[in-house]
Amino acid sequence: MTDGVVLVDKPAGVTSHDVVAGVRRGLPRKTKVGHAGTLDPFATGLLLVLVGRATRVQRFLMALGKRYETVARLGWTSTTGDPEGEVAPGRTPGELRMPTGTIRQRPPAYSAVKVGGQRAYALARRGEAVELPEREVRVDRFELLWRDGERAAFAIDCSSGTYVRSLIAGLGDAYCLELRRTGIGPFDVADADPERIVPLDDALGFLEAVDLAGEDARRAAHGVAIRPPAPTPAAATVRLRDADGLIALAEPREDGTLKPVVGFRA
Repeated sequence: MTDGVVLVDKPAGVTSHDVVAGVRRGLPRKTKVGHAGTLDPFATGLLLVLVGRATRVQRFLMALGKRYETVARLGWTSTTGDPEGEVAPGRTPGELRMPTGTIRQRPPAYSAVKVGGQRAYALARRGEAVELPEREVRVDRFELLWRDGERAAFAIDCSSGTYVRSLIAGLGDAYCLELRRTGIGPFDVADADPERIVPLDDALGFLEAVDLAGEDARRAAHGVAIRPPAPTPAAATVRLRDADGLIALAEPREDGTLKPVVGFRA
């Protein structure tokens, strides 16, 4: 089986691209491989590597919420927000304000956000000024786990697109000393196994399943909108399946039908 998701516990010092390349080497030639959300080289933790037709659902996996644990160095700043930048002493923050809910956040200059077709970090490394627009993100948990002198550890649950480095910098003069991604949606780093491919239908289990048969299954396999046999959640992407397995992912239309948007039979 070469369609599914590999849960990898990425070590520090390697890139997400390195991890993807390692998985690819163990697969048949020409197998498509990608990932669902990069981790900085200094960071560790869960990386979802997509294999075969799982690469078609990258956007759905990338949209899942993330869970992190981080150790911050207080009273110091870093040009990159992590240990790889230029570090300088600053003012040690007193009471730590840890905002939750929907907040506005500016991605760090050293990030993978594209500016004029180029990665922001590439521009920043060339010494060019990078001013990224603020964006809305959601922080469901921002909890202080411990504080000892100039170091403090936090647990953070947040939406996709949230930069933990920016959250830590927002505490005052502080930067991420260590960063570990412990979970993505229903996936947990404790279940990481680089030798196992989680079947695609199982990996998409966070989406409701709609079982079809006969003509409806045939039409859905050809990308034709179908009327579900039972009501489905409004505005929710669902899995369409039949006796042979996964057919497609589909999105609801105003007329009550489900339109396949990602097919797996072709």
